[in-house]
Amino acid sequence: MSDDAGTTALLVVDVQPDFLPGGRLAVEEGDLILPGIHRLMESDAFALQVATQDWHPPRHTSFASAHPGHEPFDVIQLHGHDQVLWPDHCVQGSPGAELLGDLPWTRVDAVIRKGTDPDVDSYSGFRNNWGPGGDRPPTGLTGYLRERGTRRVVVCGLARDYCVRWTAEDAAAAGFDTVLVWDLTRSVDPSGDEVLRGELEGAGVRIMNSETLEIAP
Repeated sequence: MSDDAGTTALLVVDVQPDFLPGGRLAVEEGDLILPGIHRLMESDAFALQVATQDWHPPRHTSFASAHPGHEPFDVIQLHGHDQVLWPDHCVQGSPGAELLGDLPWTRVDAVIRKGTDPDVDSYSGFRNNWGPGGDRPPTGLTGYLRERGTRRVVVCGLARDYCVRWTAEDAAAAGFDTVLVWDLTRSVDPSGDEVLRGELEGAGVRIMNSETLEIAP
């Protein structure tokens, strides 16, 4: 990867306290990925670094609390598609929504805040989930990367089976050479990881582990 450092971007997905142990939507072992992500962020292997940040208004439509009679992890129909209902998490301005202070965010060139529309969920850093019009509006990240000459993206963060997955699949669909760093992600439901891996590869996402990346010290 080092030969392409000038055209490679690191995407750090949703590393926020609410997704870590003790948070409102904690991903098991999510804290174990932090040292590896720190190492990637501190390296000189990337021309750009971009973070995504879940940033929901109160009473967001993806929250179970916004749907009387429903519990977290129920699935409903929203704008014609399945919607998992989540515990309230990453509410704008709350401590759980902040980017985790232990990582070197000064090295990040841009932060994409997602989930800001109260009526539309957003997993991917590239496109929101389906809205009332049946489309998935772009966040602007594709254009941002293309205008800066990005050809490859390396994706890590939380959670592997939702926001990381959707971000990686959308990156590949947009034409970027996309690498998902498997050991620097964790899933909400790890029992589905084997199937998930196959689906990601089928979508054109390359799966690698951090030790196989050529990262400059």
